[in-house]
Amino acid sequence: MTALGRLPPALAAWLGRRLGDLLFVALPGRRRLALRNLGTAFPELDSRARRRLARGACQHLGLMAMELCAALARPLAWTLARIDIDGVDSLKSVMEAHGRALLLTGHLGNWELLSAGHRLTNYSLAVVARPLDSGWLDLLARRLREKTGVELVDKRQALRPVLTALRRGRLVGILLDQNAARDEAVFVPFFGVPASTSRSVAVLALRTGAPVVPVFIRREADGRHRIGIEPALVPPVGSDREGAVRELTALCTARVEAAIRRAPEQWFWMHNRWRTRPAEERRPPS
Repeated sequence: MTALGRLPPALAAWLGRRLGDLLFVALPGRRRLALRNLGTAFPELDSRARRRLARGACQHLGLMAMELCAALARPLAWTLARIDIDGVDSLKSVMEAHGRALLLTGHLGNWELLSAGHRLTNYSLAVVARPLDSGWLDLLARRLREKTGVELVDKRQALRPVLTALRRGRLVGILLDQNAARDEAVFVPFFGVPASTSRSVAVLALRTGAPVVPVFIRREADGRHRIGIEPALVPPVGSDREGAVRELTALCTARVEAAIRRAPEQWFWMHNRWRTRPAEERRPPS
């Protein structure tokens, strides 16, 4: 791992893409799932374009693995020097007004470097997460979070630690782009199709009054990474609580979708995002 992390960036990027090509060929089940998801999200694309995007998404994972190796093998300053960040002044205004914030993000770009990027804001960060499905990526991610001083909150028992982190004036990052179990979710549009989506961000925001700030990262053509901090979402007014949860969750999901559309090859299409369906509906056709 250390040897890989010390490779020149251009060579590491080449190896990362080849690793992604290997994943694309060696995991036919995941490849078919990615192609089906892309058909759901982009029905206007032909099969060749969807296949090209699916392969690019696999290459993105390979690049991500090499970048995480480099972030672990090299000084933290080296990693942070390769990250640009926009919108820090907006986040500063939010923190000055509220003293805490929920950060909305997703599995887009190198989302683990997004965690590292909190060091560029001078605010402490807690991240709500569960282990990644890929064991080797999960190992790299956990080591990087420890290196960058991120507080890890287990998704399965998150409520109390999250409330404590907010009381302490921390940023709390939550990824809101994965399929959620029916008993903890609401169905909101995602690429025009109802998707079972966690209520967590909306419930926390409405309970605590903490603003929701969308934050996303993407890899640029030169291999650098850019974090974009967007203006805080305006919470719904005049709705009953259940309606407010649904409305805010839909707004959050729309922001996630918009970020994915800007860099679709950098999203985790191998995840079965539309697996849980409304009781009255079958899974959308591919």
